[in-house]
Amino acid sequence: MKENKGSDRQSKPGLERPLNDGEKKTLLAIARGAIESYVREGKQALFDPAEERLRDNAGAFVTIHKNGRLRGCIGTFEADRALYVTVSEMAVEAAARDPRFPPVSLPELQEIDLEVSVLSPRSRIDDPSRIIVGEHGLYITKGFRRGVLLPQVATEQGWDKETFLKHVCLKAGLDTDAWKDPDSVLEVFTAQVFGEKEA
Repeated sequence: MKENKGSDRQSKPGLERPLNDGEKKTLLAIARGAIESYVREGKQALFDPAEERLRDNAGAFVTIHKNGRLRGCIGTFEADRALYVTVSEMAVEAAARDPRFPPVSLPELQEIDLEVSVLSPRSRIDDPSRIIVGEHGLYITKGFRRGVLLPQVATEQGWDKETFLKHVCLKAGLDTDAWKDPDSVLEVFTAQVFGEKEA
């Protein structure tokens, strides 16, 4: 997954309570609609959801899978826009601008499935033993390097705590034990994760 540029500042508070099933379904429809509009017409679609809570500011990642494999993932911790706007924009970023993959093509629209991760604010953690695998995502910063892994990644890969720490360091282009370096800043966050498959 790639973090969107412009997310260096500490994020503001996110949603106060989890989204309900209807709100999750709307966000997934917005993500899907945004990608389809961009792939088909080359423009960002506009949305006006009825659910007021989707207008609250929150950061989010959008992950695209194809045949069970990662096809794109981009997000932002910035909580300076309405959640539905963030999801719409990150969906297009993941589909068209993840540098690890070519842009999603028109024939692929029927083959991909989407997952949305609505993020909590990050908080610094000085004791890595407090990390809860499967609940916490990791964000590491050292100098100009940074890396992020969503909470579900550790669970999907079957990683233990130390393996999770090593991989977030690798994601940042750091040595695998950089999380032990006093110059590194390690932060945790949580995410409400839901996807089209479960919906």
